[in-house]
Amino acid sequence: MNQTDDHAQYGASSIPAGDLWFGEYYAPDVRFALQCQPLARESSPYQQIDFYQNATFGTFFTLNGFVQVTARDEFIYHDMIVHPAMAVNPDIRRVLIIGGGDGGTAREVSRYPGVEKIDMVEIDEAVIRLCRRYLPQTAAVFDQEPRLHLTVGNGVDFVAQAADGAYDLLLVDSTDPVGPGEGLFTTAFYRDCYRILSDRGIMINQQEGAFYPQDRWEMQRAHKKVDAVFPVSLLYGFNMPTYASGYWYFGFASKGLHPLDDLQAGAWRSLGLQTKYYNEDIHRASFALPNYVRDVLRPE
Repeated sequence: MNQTDDHAQYGASSIPAGDLWFGEYYAPDVRFALQCQPLARESSPYQQIDFYQNATFGTFFTLNGFVQVTARDEFIYHDMIVHPAMAVNPDIRRVLIIGGGDGGTAREVSRYPGVEKIDMVEIDEAVIRLCRRYLPQTAAVFDQEPRLHLTVGNGVDFVAQAADGAYDLLLVDSTDPVGPGEGLFTTAFYRDCYRILSDRGIMINQQEGAFYPQDRWEMQRAHKKVDAVFPVSLLYGFNMPTYASGYWYFGFASKGLHPLDDLQAGAWRSLGLQTKYYNEDIHRASFALPNYVRDVLRPE
């Protein structure tokens, strides 16, 4: 991930030799830090990948100095990227995951017996390989799920080449909109996403935070583009302890299904899935946005 000039002031602080703390800057004067033991470091063609161990959050990894997944709180992110869409459309059969190299999103999708096909496209083989070794709680799905078809490649190209109406659910589990993740935040990409979804298709995509200026700007850009393509486009939030400000957002976009009006709570409950974060009440509440977030989405 090649940081833009605006983004360069955020991310990892330099770690002096012998100082076993990882630090991520949320703003020039705000830093989140975790005491850690380094486990692995690798520079792939796309990004710098670091794995660490922390007493409270367990194993975690960063991409170019930004925390991606920790063993302690990953269930929150992965619950919320998958289950809201599945509860709105219980008839989802064909799923495409873009990114998600840690495996957590695929793990949650695989819990649904009605899903027939899970395609996943991750650009960085190193992320998959290292997560298999250091984060089996998310990455074990790669070796255990026969419905999962994993492609190492460019998600933008994959979507552009996919057939019309090929998928019922598209989960864009991306990094920030810089470097290898940048192409997943363009209008052209969202148009292709719309095209390859079925008539009741849903897209969930990562839309950053709303508190710090850089995240707020990226959220505004992403939402504006999705809103221009999909007739239904809403934001929903969730508590994420290790992400900037502790609160993060996904976009819910569809060709017609509304995340509240069309919620099939009874059908979802009948599946008997045990979740640590997601439930029917959280589903409804997550779409209630604070006024400062509404202002980001409608700056006028």
